Amino acid sequence: MKLEILAIVAACLILPVQAQLKRPDRKSLLDSDPTVVYLEQTLPKPIELKVIKEAPVFSDKDGNNRLGVLKADQVVRLEAITEKIYRVRGQGTHDGISGWVAPWAFSSTDPDFVANLKNLYTRQIQVQKLVAENKLAIGMTLDEVGLSRGKPTKTELRKTASGQSGRWEYIEYEDVKNYVTEIDRSTGVAYRRLVSVTRVEKGKTAVEFKDDVVTAIEEKENSDGGDVKIIVPPLVFRW
Repeated sequence: MKLEILAIVAACLILPVQAQLKRPDRKSLLDSDPTVVYLEQTLPKPIELKVIKEAPVFSDKDGNNRLGVLKADQVVRLEAITEKIYRVRGQGTHDGISGWVAPWAFSSTDPDFVANLKNLYTRQIQVQKLVAENKLAIGMTLDEVGLSRGKPTKTELRKTASGQSGRWEYIEYEDVKNYVTEIDRSTGVAYRRLVSVTRVEKGKTAVEFKDDVVTAIEEKENSDGGDVKIIVPPLVFRW
């Protein structure tokens, strides 16, 4: 039987500099407690809160194991949040301490900080679920898109006086094998011979964005048929 000939037509991948920027480790959103939002992975700048009352500090978010007491009249760094409790790092009655503390122990220059944190929590829980399922939504940041889908296959970027906008494309390919039928001269038996493998586009997802926030999503052929998901854009805090 004749030797098989394999010819692969490779697709041209365009990866501008922006697409190669280092993005957060995808595992950072997936390997943690799904009910906790870790702010170091979420916000570009840390949030600091003033402690107005001494409060017990717990090692777990359910308040089962008490570590010590958080001193009043100090500023602490907020590390993580759930719907009901905050994880902070600050000064205890005897030494530095890090753990979970009830919200009533803190204040902020922003009177809406409790409501804002709840909104942040709700949004990030949605984002973590999307990332875990490799899905996208309008309102996600480009960093979150990268966490969910990885580096784009192709990018476009437009910069104007009002900001920047652009488009990321994620293209899925499949290899199609091409055969011809031939007759073996020595045996007279017909057989199929592979002559080439062609890489063709199977599906494409395009993400349009403005100022690093997704404004539109376009899917071709690989769509799951569901409605376009929309989440609240990133919140701006005044602490």
